[in-house]
Amino acid sequence: MISIIDYGAGNLKSVQHALSTLGFKTEIISSKEKINESDALILPGVGAFQDAMDQLVSLDLVDPIRENVKKGKPILGICLGLQLFFETSYENGKWAGLSLLEGEIVRFQDDVKVPHMGWNTLIPNPNANLEKGISAGISEKDYAYFVHSYYAEPKKQDEVVLWSDYGVRFPAAVQKGNVYGMQFHPEKSSEVGMKLLKNFGELVT
Repeated sequence: MISIIDYGAGNLKSVQHALSTLGFKTEIISSKEKINESDALILPGVGAFQDAMDQLVSLDLVDPIRENVKKGKPILGICLGLQLFFETSYENGKWAGLSLLEGEIVRFQDDVKVPHMGWNTLIPNPNANLEKGISAGISEKDYAYFVHSYYAEPKKQDEVVLWSDYGVRFPAAVQKGNVYGMQFHPEKSSEVGMKLLKNFGELVT
């Protein structure tokens, strides 16, 4: 069972529908007990970093997420969910994240239109350190749908499996062991997004 974490900051139903269409069993959860029982986790997210972390803290989900990831349970972060994986965000202040990945979340510069919204190319990282690849089958001809004003600056670039470019090169997808993240919305990214969600589901099952 792939459990989608509901903490009031995600487009849960569209993610669940996409996974169900691919034949994966899913449920929407919001308790630490359900996190412990799950086979894999998805942390979606739309909105502000601080608000999302505050919600995770208030629901007592931070430690269960960290503990399950430490035990090897696969987790996928989508959009804001990916950003929450990092150590620090500078979105309207300085805020601590889940620290599942090393690095910071920073804002696009004013020389581009913010937010970055719409379709953009995916660029596979040939230097990525992969055991099993969530980005399998993706080429530089593929596009995904983005909506974000902030992006990750990871300390380890070999944890980036897909790049994109919007005035600056930024991580479109990351992978470190059982931790996976997508800055774009796979559920809104047509066949490419479905392929990536399928890759995640097959890594779990």
